[in-house]
Amino acid sequence: MVSRPLWDIGPGVESRSISFENPTGAKGGGGRAASPLGVGRKGDPARLIQPGETVTLCDIAGAGVIRHVWMTTLGSPRALRGTVIRAWWDGQAHASIEAPLGDFFGFAHGYTPPFQSAAHSVGERAALNVWLPMPFASRARLTLSNEHSRPMPLFYQVDYTLGDDHGPDIGRLHACFRRENPTTPGKDFEILPRREGRGRYLGAVIGVRPTAPQWWGEGEIKIYLDGDGEFPTICGTGSEDYVGLSFGLQPTAFQFHGCSWRERDDSSDTGRISMYRWHIPDPIAWREEIRVAIQQIGIADGAGGATMEAYKGRLRERSDDWSATAFWYEPTPSAPLPPLPDYAARTADLPSRPEAPAAAPAQAG
Repeated sequence: MVSRPLWDIGPGVESRSISFENPTGAKGGGGRAASPLGVGRKGDPARLIQPGETVTLCDIAGAGVIRHVWMTTLGSPRALRGTVIRAWWDGQAHASIEAPLGDFFGFAHGYTPPFQSAAHSVGERAALNVWLPMPFASRARLTLSNEHSRPMPLFYQVDYTLGDDHGPDIGRLHACFRRENPTTPGKDFEILPRREGRGRYLGAVIGVRPTAPQWWGEGEIKIYLDGDGEFPTICGTGSEDYVGLSFGLQPTAFQFHGCSWRERDDSSDTGRISMYRWHIPDPIAWREEIRVAIQQIGIADGAGGATMEAYKGRLRERSDDWSATAFWYEPTPSAPLPPLPDYAARTADLPSRPEAPAAAPAQAG
């Protein structure tokens, strides 16, 4: 993918966009449906996606880059964790992206206040945006599957370019979702299970629901690269440290790191959190293999702490509810993703938030 200056208006790529108003992205093909106001007067802006239904968001032929995806739908945690987005690149039989809708758009637990990062921007009423480039050489296909129990109004838009001059070694965007509820004491939670070949780890959206009091976030990130055995090449210093924060999780969302939501603003450390880290200016590349994991370690209350030895004496293995959506680039063909947890496993123990009525699309827009 060739990066062009913003002021470059020379020949090259062509801009396209797909929505229900132009489902193929064809030149001059938008806004042809009719409403009571006439042809082209908001005739097909949105549709109701029924439970169990899968809708194709785009199926694009040729070489190009998906530059931006926007959508909005029901804003409840069960809807945003229950609905699944998938992507296939260049005719590969298995998906390279498979994740719950909310987690793919940057937040865990199906809920977040508005926030912005280098990869996502999310508005107050389930206004979902992803800005990660998604290059493809011959075909791009995205789908959305409603595994929730209610019909879901869907507005969306996929913005892309055609004619991009890709080199032979481009990576395609991959994303997978994992959850362990609960984790196993003494066993690190895998954010990204082992991938072989070569690629670039982009980062992750991580959710934690502590299941016991006291601070849970002393676990270190471990990134195993290219033949690492028992010990990793990249080793962090703590869970909040990995997302660029310190001494606990503060609800602060920055460009490349942060916490978009902390459920409880107190010292109990028992509320849910949603945090993220993007390795964009600090790339993590692998040439043979990669595995990304994080320890499940907390700290017990007790006297002392003035010395590092006293601090380390209070460390304890923990078992909590962790989820993660990892993002990375690797070439195709690529190996299948880890299995996606089913609807019940994805939506268990979510926060209690009211679900907006499943309004007709004309009422929702």
